[in-house]
Amino acid sequence: MNVCFIMYPWEEINTENDSTLAIIHECVKRGHRVAIATPANLTIRNSIAYAFSKIIGKMDKVPAQLKSFHKKAVLKEKMLPLAGFDVIMMRANPPLDPIALNFLDSVKDDVFIVNDIEGLREANNKLYTACFDDPDNEIIPVTHVSKNKKYLKSVIKENPRDRMIMKPLNGYGGSGVIMIEKTAMGNVNSLLDFYIDNKDGTTNYVILQDYIEGAEKGDARILLLNGKPIGAVRRVPGGDDHRSNISAGGSFEKHVLSPAEKKLCKKIGPKLVKDGLYFVGIDVINGMLVEVNVMSPGGITYINKVSKTKIQEKIIDFFEEVVEERVKALDRKTKLKNTIIDA
Repeated sequence: MNVCFIMYPWEEINTENDSTLAIIHECVKRGHRVAIATPANLTIRNSIAYAFSKIIGKMDKVPAQLKSFHKKAVLKEKMLPLAGFDVIMMRANPPLDPIALNFLDSVKDDVFIVNDIEGLREANNKLYTACFDDPDNEIIPVTHVSKNKKYLKSVIKENPRDRMIMKPLNGYGGSGVIMIEKTAMGNVNSLLDFYIDNKDGTTNYVILQDYIEGAEKGDARILLLNGKPIGAVRRVPGGDDHRSNISAGGSFEKHVLSPAEKKLCKKIGPKLVKDGLYFVGIDVINGMLVEVNVMSPGGITYINKVSKTKIQEKIIDFFEEVVEERVKALDRKTKLKNTIIDA
């Protein structure tokens, strides 16, 4: 296969725990041609979409460790047509660059894109959870999203619970997630000003979400591939932080899906596949869906460490199966067309 990763710069990779690097490593191990590019590397030449790419050269022996692999990889720069790839994997960090998706519109019928660009457009922020049918809040906590400060303050005051979670709509990695309490309402005005108002006069959306009991014990990051769970890890908050995100100082430990989590995955899986969201990370607290991560879901290396598995193998197996089916379908179509031509 020819696989292109549209991602963050190669030089910025955390070689100890980077999920994208683990997937790239598996591709190279299997002998697939791999190129990487950032969204800023996309371009149009003679009305054809290209990427200024870095191709990973063939290795006589691929190092087993990610750090050694990253260090020894030799990159060759080349301008490559996007339609020539079998798979394009979107691994750029949030927020979504909508222009990058516009470059990919012209090749979406020629290349298997993970995740699908229409799915990314729909699900790239935290509003996507509202797309799941859950009128009784069985799997999703009560959630409010607004720019209206008066409304948001009334939500906090009228909420029957003492605590809520406040976070920016486009945050990621635990950035900007805070817990607020009714006893500290005096701070709410300044917090809303900080979250909503920008210096240039524009405004941002704020999310208020019911605090889920048990959140202080951490959350589960569950990875789903083609709508089904393939691994999970429990993230535990640091001693002085309510956030479980490892990037925010949390730790991780082995996690086995509970019956409630299995039920949740079974309920949301079909819609994820329908929307072309083939590789997704969900954050779950006490069986409740908190976030759906579709841009660059992480957690692969942590799951591998605690569960003695290799999540990246399952991902590349899936890519190979899809590409093989697409090749077979094209061959079949070509043969049928030739039958008509030769008639």
